[in-house]
Amino acid sequence: MRIQNTELRLVQGDITELEVDAIVNAANSRLILGEGVAGAIRRKGGPKIQEECDRIGGAPVGTAVITTGGLLKARHVIHAVGPRMGEGNEDRKLRDATLSSLKVAVDRGLCSIAFPAISTGIFGFPLDRCARIMVGSTVEFLGVPSGLTAVVFCLFSVDAFAIFQSELERCERESRKDP
Repeated sequence: MRIQNTELRLVQGDITELEVDAIVNAANSRLILGEGVAGAIRRKGGPKIQEECDRIGGAPVGTAVITTGGLLKARHVIHAVGPRMGEGNEDRKLRDATLSSLKVAVDRGLCSIAFPAISTGIFGFPLDRCARIMVGSTVEFLGVPSGLTAVVFCLFSVDAFAIFQSELERCERESRKDP
């Protein structure tokens, strides 16, 4: 899907292997690279990423911060702090984390960014809600020229890819209905 001058696309695979300006880490508020996407980033990116996270010290839920990409193919990692299910206002917090990541990328002059399905691992956020919120807020953000040339949703599992694909197709159908 193309919005303004930005290509919005899906890929199935390992986000740590993408050659983009920044990949997004589904972070916790202490910015400790533990398991899941964060663990893969820690293992492949080397210790420099965690060292920068330690210097930052943490970030509130719904915000994002940026570090080096270390040894990754991506030059940067944007750490988006998503919500845990049950903490309240989860949908708004996930939307905010998505938009904060996009704003960090634009503010840094980056051209390409790749997202995982934020908060859907140990934080327990439902995958279908995640897809609706992340794709919807990204489409909304890209409605105004941003300087981004590519936004990628990189989903590890076949099921996650199918759910995000369905949501992206729904957004495309909706956009064709608007005059």
